[in-house]
Amino acid sequence: MLVLSRKKNESIVINNDITIVVVEIRGDKVRLGVEAPKEVPVHRREVYEAIKRSEAQQQNQPQSTSENNPAS
Repeated sequence: MLVLSRKKNESIVINNDITIVVVEIRGDKVRLGVEAPKEVPVHRREVYEAIKRSEAQQQNQPQSTSENNPAS
């Protein structure tokens, strides 16, 4: 893990097209701004993990098709 120190309004650049900016520091909270291309999803970790859990649950559920569920 790379650990960097940044002050308010300072930034880091990832892969030439993603910029992370320190917007505000208040007590033990840091507000970050993320500039990334629209095709790059950006989520807080807890949201990302919830999405992955939901995707895994959907993959584990049997798919219903017209062959398995013929119309009456």
